[in-house]
Amino acid sequence: MPDLKFQPLLFGGDINVYSVARAFHEAYGVRSIAYGKYPSFPCHGSAIIDYRVCPDNEDETAFRRNAQAVAEEFPHKKIILLGCGDSYVQLAAHCKDSLPENVIAPYIDGSLLDTLINKEKFYALCDQHGIDHPATFIYDKSMGHDFSLPWGPPYIAKPADSVAYWACGDHSLAKVYICQSWEELLESLDHVYAAGYQDHMVLQEFIPGDDSYMRVLTSYSDRNARVTTMCLGHVLLEEHSPHGIGNHAVILTEGDEALELKIKGLLEALHFVGFSNFDIKYDRRDGKYKAFEINCRQGRSNYYVTGAGHNIARLVVEDRVEGKDLPFTMTKNRSLWRMVPKKVAFKFTPRQYHEEMRSLIKAGADSHSLVYSKDASLRRRLRVCKNHLGNIKRFDRYNKVPEE
Repeated sequence: MPDLKFQPLLFGGDINVYSVARAFHEAYGVRSIAYGKYPSFPCHGSAIIDYRVCPDNEDETAFRRNAQAVAEEFPHKKIILLGCGDSYVQLAAHCKDSLPENVIAPYIDGSLLDTLINKEKFYALCDQHGIDHPATFIYDKSMGHDFSLPWGPPYIAKPADSVAYWACGDHSLAKVYICQSWEELLESLDHVYAAGYQDHMVLQEFIPGDDSYMRVLTSYSDRNARVTTMCLGHVLLEEHSPHGIGNHAVILTEGDEALELKIKGLLEALHFVGFSNFDIKYDRRDGKYKAFEINCRQGRSNYYVTGAGHNIARLVVEDRVEGKDLPFTMTKNRSLWRMVPKKVAFKFTPRQYHEEMRSLIKAGADSHSLVYSKDASLRRRLRVCKNHLGNIKRFDRYNKVPEE
């Protein structure tokens, strides 16, 4: 392996970080440096990550200190800084122009990022650019219980500002509330504000359909704000546990040119740069795809993109380090990505997809973010097995087996 001109620097400690580090390792054989708050799986103890624990990792002073330390550690290399959580992306966007000269942070400016990650403002942009989204009501704490909605249950409730929401530090908060009655909605709102969250809540109509109606779209926009790569995933299974609700568990790649070009138009009109990730649901009532949110980063399930043949590390390196102009590509080939054992994948996904899932597995066109032959010490393999067992138990508890 030749001496590389860059060093990946990742912020976070979850599966998102591991998946990005794995992409860098697969493409270039490089160990990523990652700063996380806790010495936790899957990053702590990994052979492909130089994992450094920093309890105040989400503090701006610590963020700058860690970026500075790595920049000084590799003064003759470009440091590719990637945030793997909303709080880290927000720090990177606001700090990117004042980081050491050899640090590349491929993000939009902080003010645009703050607009996009605020769901209330994001839906306003969707309206401007013709992107469909669920019927939405913006709730303010001052409304108390004195408001009404033009649709019935179930009701969806989620924070407009996710960074401020999780900064409350209350572990009883749910990622998303799916309320089966008006009373349950009011109780959920009261709980959220009692926990210390002060910003708006987004209340939405529930779009019918199981997990297989969900889609995820990951895009990469280059230094000139030109979209170069789009990879659409058909979500077949999500987590339903309180803290993991909505996390993807099984994805089958597919293409939808009309949908992807519509999102491409939005990103380029905004002069967006870097990775973006859209959560979308197909509404069978009117045949439209409806956007839930944008993440201004690669998503937690980003390895589905690498597994489909578009290594996300290469996208950044070829654009930001090598200065190449990449051709526009929309993923066409089918591949399968999982974060769960095969047993769970087949038990909880609709039977209509099983034949293709088996064919892709047989053809070697499937992947699991944590199962990597070059990071497979005995201790590591045992820890991955423990993760598999945990998923079997959790999905049995929270997910329903699809009806025939």
